[in-house]
Amino acid sequence: MNKRIYLSLAHMSGHEQDFIKEAFDTNWVVPLGPNVNAFEKELAEYLKEGRHIVALSSGTAALHLGLIELGVQAGDEVICQSFTFAASANPIAYQSATPVYVDSEQDTWNMSPLFLEEAIKDRLRKTGKLPKAIIPVHLYGMPAKMDEIMAIASHYGIPVLEDAAEALGSEYKGRKCGTFGEFAALSFNGNKMITTSGGGALVCSTEEQAKRTMFYATQARENAPHYQHECIGYNYRMSNICAGIGRGQMFVLDEHIARRRAIHQLYTDLLKDVPGITVQQNLSEDFDSNFWLTCILVDSEKAGFSREDIRLHLAEENIETRPLWKPMHLQPVFKQSPFYGDGASERLFDKGLCLPSGPTLTDDDICRVVEAMLSLSSPR
Repeated sequence: MNKRIYLSLAHMSGHEQDFIKEAFDTNWVVPLGPNVNAFEKELAEYLKEGRHIVALSSGTAALHLGLIELGVQAGDEVICQSFTFAASANPIAYQSATPVYVDSEQDTWNMSPLFLEEAIKDRLRKTGKLPKAIIPVHLYGMPAKMDEIMAIASHYGIPVLEDAAEALGSEYKGRKCGTFGEFAALSFNGNKMITTSGGGALVCSTEEQAKRTMFYATQARENAPHYQHECIGYNYRMSNICAGIGRGQMFVLDEHIARRRAIHQLYTDLLKDVPGITVQQNLSEDFDSNFWLTCILVDSEKAGFSREDIRLHLAEENIETRPLWKPMHLQPVFKQSPFYGDGASERLFDKGLCLPSGPTLTDDDICRVVEAMLSLSSPR
């Protein structure tokens, strides 16, 4: 059996254990602590734009607290990109609000500004009120069309909560993803650009927002000598141990981004003349994806095989791949939610595949993936 090639594995810098050891040596092995404070500061310095960071237990927790900060309550509606992972949408349901799904556009695969505005106008006409928030997603690291999305949001006075879980290090017009909206969510899951084993962060615009988020994330305990609670809180803060891993990962963040971009370029070069296979690309010089995952679209009529043919064949070769996200408006749990679009995300789901892209992969690994793909078109 060939060596297993995974979709996206974590890669350690070697500094992680130094920070973890420090936490053990000082007995800071609980949520909060010096590593948490330092990790938040380092992330804020990396993103710039005067942002304030709250390190949390997951990217999902970050989205949830972002919605709470925006005042989303039962009966409200929140516009969400349909073509995404369920974690973008589930926190809306946590608040007993209704997700309103907006389709993607073909260029970036992200929220369509055209259907975003159509959704806002139609919800206002049907419900008499505006959606409470907009959640665009920088899918697979590709920046959304933030100028257009922010202009629409500003026109209607609707705040934006960016889902930048997959986009740490990606830039739109020279500005880091996660710094456009009122809030943004980051993820440090094991397969992301950097990892804290599990974890995330909420990016806040002001220090006041960050302090309030910390309050909610630590069970909403009031400032009293006893345990006093006047509102519902959550156990969402990151541990000092996990933050130590994150601090070590910051040493290799730029290296990880460079390697994933190099992997994407290698795939592009190797597949450029293959009929029916298109590698996702930056739309223009305004877009600078981290290429967290390199993704392809397969035209089965031109290629002679489908996305599913590739996936199954690579699985036989011990190579992990993954279909693109199944749109949320097609998920049984959200079948009653409104949707605005023309089926772009459905077509992407039918044709799209994520290829192995982790920073631990060698050029030889990538060549093996491509050779296995191309063997489908050769006599077997």
